[in-house]
Amino acid sequence: MSLPLDRTQPPAPGPLRSFEFPPVPEDSLGNGLALRIVRLDRLPLVSTMLVLDAGEALLPAFRSGMAQLTGRALQGGTGRRSGEALAEALENLGVELGVSTGWDATTISLTSHADRLADALALVSEIVLTPSFPEAEIDRVRGQRLASLRQRRMSPSALAEDLTGYLVYPPGHPYARPASGVAEAVSGFDRVAAREWHAQRYRPGGAGLVVVGDVDPDEVRELATASFGDWTGEVSQPTAETPQASGDPGVRMVVAHRPGAVQSELRIGTVGVGRRHPDFFALQVLNTILGGAFTSRLNLNLRERNGFTYGVRSRFSFRRGSGPFTISTAVGTDVTVDAVGEALGELNLLLEEGPREEEVSAARDFLAGIFPLQMETSDRIASQITRLILYGLPSDHLSTYRDRIRGVSLQDAWEAGRRVLGDAAYVVLVVGDADEIAPGLEELGHGPVEILSEDSLPPFYPNS
Repeated sequence: MSLPLDRTQPPAPGPLRSFEFPPVPEDSLGNGLALRIVRLDRLPLVSTMLVLDAGEALLPAFRSGMAQLTGRALQGGTGRRSGEALAEALENLGVELGVSTGWDATTISLTSHADRLADALALVSEIVLTPSFPEAEIDRVRGQRLASLRQRRMSPSALAEDLTGYLVYPPGHPYARPASGVAEAVSGFDRVAAREWHAQRYRPGGAGLVVVGDVDPDEVRELATASFGDWTGEVSQPTAETPQASGDPGVRMVVAHRPGAVQSELRIGTVGVGRRHPDFFALQVLNTILGGAFTSRLNLNLRERNGFTYGVRSRFSFRRGSGPFTISTAVGTDVTVDAVGEALGELNLLLEEGPREEEVSAARDFLAGIFPLQMETSDRIASQITRLILYGLPSDHLSTYRDRIRGVSLQDAWEAGRRVLGDAAYVVLVVGDADEIAPGLEELGHGPVEILSEDSLPPFYPNS
């Protein structure tokens, strides 16, 4: 006879399940292309990712957006196939090609049946090594991006994201502009620009090929050599130093005025750290406590206790450079000032008094517990391995990740937070009705509130 359930108490968490990340042997081709092959035979599928040292952060402002636009134009055709023929070849393989470009890299990815890997690698090679960049495709991606920039100007959440970088970083810093580019630079994107960027950055030196799935590593190496062995070249390094982000400790209040808005997009931002920072694991734990999980302090305060929002998050954007730390949410105009005060209060309280031991334990268990869920498919595993190449992380980084997270102590998390966030220069940005919000923000005592009108927005977007 089973005992009745006590529904007044939540069930206790079970023990942490074991998880072993597959070994990631380090190899490379003679041309410098890094090679990472991982055998995963639970399904007859193979995920292939080619990661290129071709990110937006390498570009000067007058060429911003070119990395993303060049990546988007890759599927317009090759030296031997038109765009239509290329699409047909991909369809015949039963695969969808993905091209994504961020601040640090451009990644070309696809998942194919194992017995079609040779054809898949050959097609990726053709696309990456011999793109034709037809004028019609260049015109298409440029027009789409300009339309997207117009939409971003009209979207409060997108505008908040763009303005946060602009306010947090100094002029001239790559992170001070949108990763999607600015209107003037995008308008000048043409076939010549695409070819120049391709010639500069689409090179095996600094690139990596990741293959994960039901494969024989020796056979994959032969296939990779056949497809990419004749590829040559090194990537050039940036010639100018990136301006250092700096600012006086404190809080700067800014409102991007949207007359009559009934809701505010709220961002609190400062400069964070790069992906290789020694406090990476400790900051992961600290951020989970603050705003990185549904049970975080910010969410329990702003959502559960006060009902200001459906959800609030904080995050570190770990990049090659010192990416931003941000708190983000959307709240009603009438509670915007209170939400700002509560969010800043939670941040300050955590840094001043430190986390509680039970919070640290729960955050460690949460991060360690969800890690295997992020590795359920071959493409997710391949994506994680590309980061090893991109950021120069050790080959055992993923296999030791959970142990490193579980080794973070309360003191580790607290001290890391104080080092990185304790004496930082914060920007509080509200995209909303300045007439309703600004007077209350002034009363929070952080100094005068700056108002950005529609006419004083940075020149990111097309005029109309």
